[in-house]
Amino acid sequence: MEEAEASASGNNHSYSESPITNIAHDYLLTILLLLPIDAVLSLSMTCKRFRTLTSSETLWKSLCKRDLGSTFVDALSSTNHHHQFPWMRLYKQVSQMDFVCSHKLLDPLGDLDFPAARASHSFNFVSDCLVLFGGGCEGGRHLDDTWVAYIGNDFRRVLKWQAVHSGVPSGRFGHTCVEMGDYLVLFGGINDRGNRQNDTWLGQLMFNGNNCITFSWKRLDVGNVAPPPRGAHAACCIDEKRMVIHGGIGLHGLRLGDTWVLELSDSPYFGTWHEIVTHPSPPPRSGHTLTCIGRSKTILFGGRGLGYEVLDDVWLLDTSQGYLSWVQIVYDLQNIPDGVSLPRVGHTATLVLGGRLLIYGGEDSSRHRKDDFWVLDISAIPCMSVQPTIVSSKKVLTRMWKRWKSSGYEAKPRSFHRACADHSGRYLYVFGGMVDGFLQPAEASELRFDGELFLVELVLQL
Repeated sequence: MEEAEASASGNNHSYSESPITNIAHDYLLTILLLLPIDAVLSLSMTCKRFRTLTSSETLWKSLCKRDLGSTFVDALSSTNHHHQFPWMRLYKQVSQMDFVCSHKLLDPLGDLDFPAARASHSFNFVSDCLVLFGGGCEGGRHLDDTWVAYIGNDFRRVLKWQAVHSGVPSGRFGHTCVEMGDYLVLFGGINDRGNRQNDTWLGQLMFNGNNCITFSWKRLDVGNVAPPPRGAHAACCIDEKRMVIHGGIGLHGLRLGDTWVLELSDSPYFGTWHEIVTHPSPPPRSGHTLTCIGRSKTILFGGRGLGYEVLDDVWLLDTSQGYLSWVQIVYDLQNIPDGVSLPRVGHTATLVLGGRLLIYGGEDSSRHRKDDFWVLDISAIPCMSVQPTIVSSKKVLTRMWKRWKSSGYEAKPRSFHRACADHSGRYLYVFGGMVDGFLQPAEASELRFDGELFLVELVLQL
């Protein structure tokens, strides 16, 4: 306070004599990492020492870990360990990123096994591998096959798929499968007789000698309590021990609006389901997405409602206070550039580099399938509370919702495909779905399933 008064009265002490500049280097780095990026940049203009400190690659690597994710930083470090990485330039590029480039992944020899065309399957990245299970295919039939392909750190390599014929879980589509640590957890789904499931399965990859991969499914023991049977619901992991599901289509075709959490025990083959009842909560729906951001916020977007309407609402499931509560983020679609195309069902929403949600594809109320990329940046919203968060500022809306440009391979517009990102969050793999090219999409015989695998790269000039 005395220093502030002296400064206000015309004291000419320089910044170099301020007590803060006498703080040890390591402590200053710790303080800077507690500040928002705008404050860090402002401090860089105050004195020579701060200018030097805020130009340090050590600081910017730590800022990248904080804001872009330690997994991404570790992935880049492992592939660039021979030279110093430009972390400051990377941070700025990620902040301004608005462009993706797609690459089709093919077997150039044409003699390798490849998963059949399908939709409403599951598709995950776990332990450096892509894992695909089930889905629906031509004729309204379900599939029960599991496929594994090793990726590693090189997305340009030829993908060699390996089929796993285990007979379990039973064939289905519209199920969910999420990564929880080194495991996959699968729940629910619908078979071609219309039967809804509510069983829970644990999948595990194992690497043997000579890069041989084995994969196994085991039914999870959850006791006597489980969510009602359903398909076309949404799910994601909250952390390595908890998974959340919401909504879907239950018995007799009824759309659901309930929220359930699965907690794994220390032994991975046991778990406990319990329902989360809060007010408010998202209305019933199917074909929507749930995506966890930063281990404390889970984002629900879109889907098809009770009246068969296609939705564009955004809900946040906040876990930061030690309990789960839903908060709606209310915004005006008309104030978003190109926002009229946002409502959708059967899309994917994947956490990518920079803590953003990359939304791809889906279909609108007229079943017109999409091939556009949208980014939802929750960090652009000033504050969250237990009350609905109303976003009205056009400036905030422009940062919250942004349509990204794309180039490279032009994939067909699609819905009910699946997508997953690698550990870095820079590469998004997309497989399957339903595509346009038919006159009566309501007729099962007219459905056209796709079997393409392509990769979407977030473009950075590294």
